[in-house]
Amino acid sequence: MTTSNKPVVPEAKSGLNNLKNEVANEMGMPNYEKEYKGDLSSKQNGSVGGEMVKRMVESYEQDLK
Repeated sequence: MTTSNKPVVPEAKSGLNNLKNEVANEMGMPNYEKEYKGDLSSKQNGSVGGEMVKRMVESYEQDLK
């Protein structure tokens, strides 16, 4: 089974990492970048990803106006 987890825009990786760390910090996980994620619940990790998507959609919608 092959996976396609390759970024569509590789140059965006650092920006996405910054957003992920910013969101995690705001959610009370200040060392998210260096933290071992196996000790976090699926809910905690999913919340970070969900909030990232929410912010990206909001940003895109603002750009459409």
